[in-house]
Amino acid sequence: MEFFIQLLITGIVLGSIYALVALGFVLIYKSTGVINFAQGEFLMLGAYICLQMVVGFHLNFWASFALTLIFCGIIGLFIERAFLRPMIGEPIISIIMLTIGLSSVIRAVIQLFWGTQTKVFPQIFSEKPIHITQNIGISEVYIYSIIFAAIFLGIFTFFFKFNRSGIAMRATADDQQAAMSMGISIKKIFALAWCIAAVVSAVGGILIGNINGINVSLSFYGLKVFPVVILGGLDSIGGAIVGGLIIGILENLCGGYLDSVMPGVKEIAPFIVLVVILMIKPYGLFGTEEIEKV
Repeated sequence: MEFFIQLLITGIVLGSIYALVALGFVLIYKSTGVINFAQGEFLMLGAYICLQMVVGFHLNFWASFALTLIFCGIIGLFIERAFLRPMIGEPIISIIMLTIGLSSVIRAVIQLFWGTQTKVFPQIFSEKPIHITQNIGISEVYIYSIIFAAIFLGIFTFFFKFNRSGIAMRATADDQQAAMSMGISIKKIFALAWCIAAVVSAVGGILIGNINGINVSLSFYGLKVFPVVILGGLDSIGGAIVGGLIIGILENLCGGYLDSVMPGVKEIAPFIVLVVILMIKPYGLFGTEEIEKV
């Protein structure tokens, strides 16, 4: 039972980070109808930038964390303005292929500046576990990961429900033509969506980097989040949170109980869920069903 609870806690930590990164997918899809295949590279870029500020420029971690979010937000705005905005009105498949190209470019730039070897953050959080019970403990970095993920998810949930720009983003997602007729700038909404997506991905990358270290395989987390957004629903913010927690817990339980019998099952478990969900409920748990009438 104690082993199960330990796996459950670690799964919640992992799932909260998945939910945060999945939020970036959902934002861009809701606002633009585009699936961003460069989300994993945003995550990796944020982790490397923060590490560079801490190790290369010898800045305090928290200052580096804040500056990284600002810098990644600017990068998100630049990418939208330079590459995505000229594609407005073009077929969706062309824009999706552009995001795939962007992912390759960002990965190549990262390898050029930082190489391919695994790098680790200097010790920022205490290695001494905090004991929940006598035999169940959780490391400090996991606690901070849960707190940060919860804070950012809470901020953006509040933003979409009560902030004027957040409401404008929801209106744009529902009907772009109607939003334009109400005076909402679609271009500004698209830019804001890419900015937020880059920021939340950077947060996820920094948290994962502190737990597992950083290398170019960090971008794979962008693909691992696909089952999360499909499970929760591509256009559902609440679904991203629920889907992230479910996939994180499932992956960790599979790793704890089945990895010794079926090596690698932890890595493929989310994609098995992806296939099953697409077969049973293709719009996810909370996604909007689109029925075309002929």
